[in-house]
Amino acid sequence: MNPMDDVRPSIDAQSHRFLDQLRRTIRQRGLSYSTEKTYVHWAARFIRHSGMRHPAHMGPDEVTSFLRHLASGEHCSSNTQRIALNALVFLYERHLDAELGPLPFRYAQKRRRMPTVLTHEEAITVISNLTAPHELIASLMYGSGLRLSEALNLRIKDLDFAQQQLTVRDGKGGNERMTLLPGKLYEPLQAQIDNAAALHTYDLDCGKGSVFMPDALARKYPRAATQLQWQFLFPSDRLSRDPRDGTLRRHHKHISSVQRAVTKAFRHSFATRLIETGYDIKLVQSLLGHRDIRTTEIYLHVVRNRGGAIVSPIDD
Repeated sequence: MNPMDDVRPSIDAQSHRFLDQLRRTIRQRGLSYSTEKTYVHWAARFIRHSGMRHPAHMGPDEVTSFLRHLASGEHCSSNTQRIALNALVFLYERHLDAELGPLPFRYAQKRRRMPTVLTHEEAITVISNLTAPHELIASLMYGSGLRLSEALNLRIKDLDFAQQQLTVRDGKGGNERMTLLPGKLYEPLQAQIDNAAALHTYDLDCGKGSVFMPDALARKYPRAATQLQWQFLFPSDRLSRDPRDGTLRRHHKHISSVQRAVTKAFRHSFATRLIETGYDIKLVQSLLGHRDIRTTEIYLHVVRNRGGAIVSPIDD
């Protein structure tokens, strides 16, 4: 798990590999790195599905066959088909300059799903089961309406306590926006800034301390990479090598570490709530899949430490 796996790697200028050439076209058109990874992924799958033939030697028939295969052979959703189609349309019409035209295929049947929405109490319960700094990250997501990637990409300079707002840079679609900075988070945010500053000072003392800067910003502000205000608000615990030039840098926390913490918090919230409402510990053990009852009994201690008590059914 490399904290810098959201940074574009360099491409050998002499490379004639088809996918490297596709990456160049994507970058020339200013698309995001997440879009680049998605488009390259589907181009590679299309090529493998078609017997490793070069896309220039294929066309609408092969694209149609691939999209049908996704629905019937791999049971992909209509959304997945649309993503694959977008990638292949870019591949042909933008990279190879070849029109695909109408494609005679049907999208997979779209299943309607209700969105998962937490009540305020449920959201606060999940957040309260997290530890620092994941608790603060989740609080910003909930209190400021941030995507996880947007919260992790925050720089110290993006927080404006005086105006009670924060700046989201390079959000979805490459857009920038302003959003709320909850007053309740001022104190923990300032503590997080102090932690990031201490870590940055340590890195500077070790001869490091240069943070990742997008190429355009690196050229515009050549000295900014070592300034505190440009450091990530939620720095990684370890240094990582920049895939562009091999420089050791401290990136932001990896998205998967926060996802695991939030998933764990949901599980803890589930278990704690069952015990608080009086469910038998053996039943909770079974629902959680614990082999040892002692693992489940940890939640009894959590409830007691919170001052909670098992409620009689007649009082509930």
